[in-house]
Amino acid sequence: MANETTAASKPKAQQLLDWIDARFPLTVLWKQHAAEYYAPKNFNFWYYFGSLALLVLVNQIVTGIFLTMNYKPDANLAFASVEYIMREVPWGWLIRYMHSTGASAFFIVVYLHMFRGLMYGSYRKPRELTWIFGVLIFLCLMAEAFFGYLLPWGQMSYWGAQVIVNLFGAIPVIGEDLAIWIRGDYVVSDVTLNRFFALHVIAIPLVLLGLVVAHLIALHETGSNNPDGVEIKKNLDPKTGHPVDGIPFHPYYTVKDIFGVTVFLLVFSVITFFAPEMGGYFLEYNNFIPADPLKTPEHIAPVWYFTPFYSILRATTENVMWVLALFVALIAALTFFTAKSQKARISAVVVAAVLIVGFFTLEAKVWGVVLMGVSVMIFFVLPWLDRSPVKSIRYKGPIYKIALTLFVISFFILGYLGVLSPTPGRTLVSQICMFVYFSFFLLMPWYSAMDRTKPEPERVK
Repeated sequence: MANETTAASKPKAQQLLDWIDARFPLTVLWKQHAAEYYAPKNFNFWYYFGSLALLVLVNQIVTGIFLTMNYKPDANLAFASVEYIMREVPWGWLIRYMHSTGASAFFIVVYLHMFRGLMYGSYRKPRELTWIFGVLIFLCLMAEAFFGYLLPWGQMSYWGAQVIVNLFGAIPVIGEDLAIWIRGDYVVSDVTLNRFFALHVIAIPLVLLGLVVAHLIALHETGSNNPDGVEIKKNLDPKTGHPVDGIPFHPYYTVKDIFGVTVFLLVFSVITFFAPEMGGYFLEYNNFIPADPLKTPEHIAPVWYFTPFYSILRATTENVMWVLALFVALIAALTFFTAKSQKARISAVVVAAVLIVGFFTLEAKVWGVVLMGVSVMIFFVLPWLDRSPVKSIRYKGPIYKIALTLFVISFFILGYLGVLSPTPGRTLVSQICMFVYFSFFLLMPWYSAMDRTKPEPERVK
């Protein structure tokens, strides 16, 4: 009777919360992942981009829902339906520009989020699975952007999709059948548009949301990394059991993230209202022309966030096969003379031999497709390539700092060259940057081990 009286005396909101908690662990989830989730107290500017990526994801889903209400996934009507959204639907132009600007913003914050991981060793033990989930999110994001790129049915959408899908045709034996299976036809057509629409609107977003949840669960299980690379769970307060170098995520980092969100939305709004095309980088001018299968644009290039990988594809020419062979031989020799197990030595020699033979038996176009794929997939093995005794760049030596700087510079150059038409000089620069890009990863086991490092502190600074 006393319990019923106490329950009845509670505010209505508390009664409702108690009723929900008895049937769903709402308060428990709030405490575990926000109120009582302890994060390192030394987060800096670079830790904004994870929450900003979540914000942009919500923007893309919400604006995408409103766009599908008026979009027609039909080759004869798609372009006109986009124009209808822009000109006739109330605030349709704003929703479309928020979605198109959001696509580029998504890649910007994700690239910066990944760069922070490279700086502070967020891929290192015990966060390998968190990193893998993150790379899977990146792959899903690339697929989502690619499938969505065709939907406006403009000139660059049509021919860009045609070029990218035709790349699969370069794969020996199964290539042509695979390209036809992806398109659903012998050329990009209405069938392709419909299946890309289904994948963009339903399939990939469902997988993406699941991976985001898995990424956050894995992150909160191992705890967040920090600029010092110190595991705060190793120093617990004996009275409370909480990390002495940690603070509750709420309210400290929720307030901090609100500031970051505010600045981001200001920049996002300026771009959306005043420069949604961003000089043709966010929305290409050829995409304001209806798709014409009989008229090829002078220069076909993907959107800017794909261009670093597209440059690697174009840089793989017949002339570079000898250099690739020498590079593989160098990696094999380093492995052979430094590996401790006989199995690793034999594996290195066999793999190198197979690759070198393949370089001179298969077309360069095939290896361009392979290297373009490997340039993305190599991020998966990063946790096992870094042999440094410390995580953070603050305590790593000059070799890693130089390597990371060269990697970032090569990434930017590849991205810039990817939007330009190829010339012999540009191709040569792309080839140099391609080798710098892959050297950052493939030589990491050696230069990270020999680098001079400083001891990590016991406590965060």
